[in-house]
Amino acid sequence: MTRPLALSAGDPAGVGAEIIAKAWRALRQDGPPFVVVGDAQLLASAGGDVKVRPVTGPREALEVFAEALPVIDIPLLSPVIAGQPSPVHATQVIRWIETGVGLALSGAVSGLVTAPIAKAPLYEAGFKFPGHTEFLAELTAAERFEGARGPVMMLAAGDLRATLVTIHTSIAKVPGALDIESIVNSGLVTAQALRKDFGIQTPRLAVAALNPHAGEGGALGREEIEIIEPAVRALRDLGVDATGPSPADTLFHAEARARFDGVLCMYHDQALIPVKMLDFWGGVNITLGLPIVRTSPDHGTGFDIAGRGIARPDSLIAAIKLADQIAARRGA
Repeated sequence: MTRPLALSAGDPAGVGAEIIAKAWRALRQDGPPFVVVGDAQLLASAGGDVKVRPVTGPREALEVFAEALPVIDIPLLSPVIAGQPSPVHATQVIRWIETGVGLALSGAVSGLVTAPIAKAPLYEAGFKFPGHTEFLAELTAAERFEGARGPVMMLAAGDLRATLVTIHTSIAKVPGALDIESIVNSGLVTAQALRKDFGIQTPRLAVAALNPHAGEGGALGREEIEIIEPAVRALRDLGVDATGPSPADTLFHAEARARFDGVLCMYHDQALIPVKMLDFWGGVNITLGLPIVRTSPDHGTGFDIAGRGIARPDSLIAAIKLADQIAARRGA
């Protein structure tokens, strides 16, 4: 029997409810079905012709998806003001994520798509994780694969798939956070995902340098010589078709992208800038190395436009479709 995806509703003060409603309208006839974990009343107020139906679980969600947006209703405890995030909602936001993960781990749904959350109000409420990715790893006790372990963040847009060695790390701390083991681990998880989740049997992995001109032989930094080059050699010894380190300013144009199936980046913006330049509205965030399928839009909560009805659902729709494709390849 076909199973839906679960979709956690994200920060209630952001654009999550709006883009979920728009995604349902776009997909309800022929797109992958999904069940939202969130506040049914909030979703019903998202505007337009969205019809919300509280459901008890994924099976019932499949029955009603074409006619109404199915929601596993976990109500908020306080009113929401659009565009004004608050730690008073943190408990329910976390419950929505935990419930979605539980459904995916149990096999009741084929994967999890997460609408954007805001980290600051969660931190104020005592949230201990840097972001969604790290929290999901804790909830799923991320599985190991050939000695490698997630989570590894991938951003995908068009023909570009970029993964990160460091994720939510300040630029000042990135050099100290890099080591051979973490680069090798991220490369192994990336290569596994390219085979398992994207159907690329012999993936080619490019590895980005950290410094300008790949360190210029050590004149502009020694991380390439002491850390990244040894990691690339180790990846090749482990059977990964890895090349680099290559200067990041030469990696992302169309001709360069044709030479690899994925690129391993050293820090957040090194990956996200080219992905968003290639397809600002349609990029997708995928968490690799987890025992569940997880995708999300590659944008944030949109507090500045929340409640105005102008948020675009493109990235969420792409995330839903990609999660469905990955789940099918995994047989999930």
